[in-house]
Amino acid sequence: MKTTLTTTLAVAALTGTTAFAHYGMIIPNDPMISQEDGRSVQLTMSFSHPFELNGMVLDAPVAFSVTHDGETTDLLGDLVSADVMDQPGYTLDYPLGRPGTYVFAMEPQPYWEPAEDSYIVHYTKTYVSAFDDDEGWDTELGLRTEIVPLSKPFGLWEGNVFQGIVKLEGEPVPYAEVEVEYYNEDLTATVPSELMITQTVKADENGVFTYATPTDGWWGFAALNTAPETIAFEGEEKAVELGAVIWVHFEDWAE
Repeated sequence: MKTTLTTTLAVAALTGTTAFAHYGMIIPNDPMISQEDGRSVQLTMSFSHPFELNGMVLDAPVAFSVTHDGETTDLLGDLVSADVMDQPGYTLDYPLGRPGTYVFAMEPQPYWEPAEDSYIVHYTKTYVSAFDDDEGWDTELGLRTEIVPLSKPFGLWEGNVFQGIVKLEGEPVPYAEVEVEYYNEDLTATVPSELMITQTVKADENGVFTYATPTDGWWGFAALNTAPETIAFEGEEKAVELGAVIWVHFEDWAE
């Protein structure tokens, strides 16, 4: 199927259909919670095409957790079912007891995608700073695949670059391709060509990639690889796309 990444736009070009990148999503109401903001963060989980606000079904995740100060807590039983982009998703109101960085991570059930003739599993995470303390912003969770931030994944201005290392089974992925897409929350962003909805950058020989955002808001970064195992679908073994997804917020410079 692919060695590192096949974008859904490329699939569309080959098949003559229109398809866009899929993203697991964990979006907090605020990536930097101050004392004045309260003592909790509200999270919304979905599986979607974020630029078009086109939702897909997010079945009950296999795992959902938070990591803070080296301790990981299982939150799977705390998720609340919700409609997100007119499709099943989840929400969570998580209390923040201490300062520092909280890393929320989700492993979904495999999602069958007929357009790609494969299953999709996106290991998704996002980082939240509590009470003006950024300790732990570069936390690596040891997920099967993940993007480890080299830039602080919050407190960035629009136009700043974000850098991360793509890892698979704990090892950097040389020359990995990374899809980048904007969460077009109010549908005000437009593009001159559908080819620009999903941007693509390539990592260097050490698995490090760099991207500068043109505007503020939430941006998703997804590095996709093919798993060595397959999953049966209607009696036929199908490939499994493993996605390392991280959501990063960029602030409006004018504010």
